[in-house]
Amino acid sequence: MGNKGTMWGGRFAAGTDALVQEYTESVSYDRALYRQDIAGSKAHARMLARQGVLQAAEAEQICAGLDAILQEIEQGTFAWKVALEDVHMNIESRLTELVGDVGKKLHTGRSRNDQVALGFRLFVSARTQEWRHLLRHLVAVLVTTADAHKETLLPGCTHLQPAQPVSLAQHLLAYAAMFRRDFDRLADGDKRTRVCPLGAAALAGTTYPLSPAFVAEQLDMAGVFSNSMDAVSDRDFALEALFGASLIMAHLSRLCEDLIIWANPAFGFVRLPDGYATGSSIMPQKKNPDVAELMRGKTGRVYGALMGLLTTLKGLPMTYNRDLQEDKEPFLDTDKTVSASLALMAGMMEAMVFVPQRMEAALERGFLNATELADYLVGKGMPFREAHHHTGAAVALAEARGVTLEALPLADLQHISPLITDDVYPVLAHKAAVARRNTSGGTGPQPVAAQIAALQAWLQVE
Repeated sequence: MGNKGTMWGGRFAAGTDALVQEYTESVSYDRALYRQDIAGSKAHARMLARQGVLQAAEAEQICAGLDAILQEIEQGTFAWKVALEDVHMNIESRLTELVGDVGKKLHTGRSRNDQVALGFRLFVSARTQEWRHLLRHLVAVLVTTADAHKETLLPGCTHLQPAQPVSLAQHLLAYAAMFRRDFDRLADGDKRTRVCPLGAAALAGTTYPLSPAFVAEQLDMAGVFSNSMDAVSDRDFALEALFGASLIMAHLSRLCEDLIIWANPAFGFVRLPDGYATGSSIMPQKKNPDVAELMRGKTGRVYGALMGLLTTLKGLPMTYNRDLQEDKEPFLDTDKTVSASLALMAGMMEAMVFVPQRMEAALERGFLNATELADYLVGKGMPFREAHHHTGAAVALAEARGVTLEALPLADLQHISPLITDDVYPVLAHKAAVARRNTSGGTGPQPVAAQIAALQAWLQVE
């Protein structure tokens, strides 16, 4: 019987074992690439006609059949067959059913190797473009929220310990800066993703007079392959996308961590929106930050996809190997995670309730204005290292008395250093501490306004 039902069965006398067929099929998941496979096939058919390999009427007949298949798939009437292994063979088989033998001419000058590479490149590009859209929306939400909280102050931390007062706007804009970098990283990677591999064939190129540049132009791609062996075995573009996804999730996870901490009643800086929290089955008072926790947890899932594909690729000899089939499932899973996470974070941040009063109260704990006293002494002519030492003594005194720095009487401060006068108290005000930090990118009103304006201008582009 052989493999007469396959596209490659002429060499084989015996059929594929059922378990092998189940083990090797990919149509159960790579059918997600159907739009890209059809677009690539239409471009290939028209290129074949342009180059005189097919007649123009044949190319248009093929394209019409592919359009009909696209409609069937999107209407849910297309019959996917595991025996045909993958999305590409399923579509080609159905094409021949619809248009007859002319459908068998579509694969002229093409291998599944370069066909798969083209479809996957187009798919990765389409999905990362969607990630960029979602990133822009999240940045817009963060900028809007920051603009509403320029006057809200909270403890800025290092080592998760109170360090200096900052504006809530500055804190949120830090995440906006991260997500903008993520956007730029994906945009840069897209230039390397949208490179046309069609024409590389199996590995060595083809004897047909193909025009990869025409296919690239038809598909709005950035260029064509430079080496046919590399073209069919390169998955750097998928790795770059997974790395970009890993950084997106790392940044989301850091934001989740802040929100989880802030939502704890010991902090109380935020009140979680009901739609993004859950309760406890036993403790009626609980409001758990489950969305943020799951997002933080799913970060490891995306890291795993990146490490998995890196491991798959590391030992492959030239050129195409079936191992490369393992590139799509991790990307599809990552795409689902990243897309949902970005959309959910934007929704959660839009609905988040901030509690400025709790943030302001927290400023009274941890001596966040200690640096202001040190800088004050430097302004009086004291070397910074001495100022640091004297300020440490003032903090120790205030801590022993259970008061804030600004609550220490002037006489006690002057005992620490006679350079201190009553003009120190306005300097120790938290609002003044923030207002003084007007260097570029700082937490002061001017640099915060500049950051917001720059991001708003960026959001207007494209």
